[in-house]
Amino acid sequence: MTASVRDNKDRSRFELDVGSEIAFANYRLTPSAVIITHTETPRALRGRGIGSELVKGALDLIRRDGKKVIAGCGFVVDYLERHPEDADLVA
Repeated sequence: MTASVRDNKDRSRFELDVGSEIAFANYRLTPSAVIITHTETPRALRGRGIGSELVKGALDLIRRDGKKVIAGCGFVVDYLERHPEDADLVA
């Protein structure tokens, strides 16, 4: 995929454009962590790894900003369990 995840600070969510659709992960900020509260991939795009790509990109942005992540939704919990290489980000 050629698109990259961006932080839409105005809407408090990470976004990934896929064609004319947008997958997103809502978040809340604390002083030291980002709580990802909900992820959503458009129904037509599910099952293609787009949600995982979104979360990976969000984690990369969180790491770049020197923050930690708190998994506030089941998808992110599952992702982090499958990707122990990102365990250093977990608050």
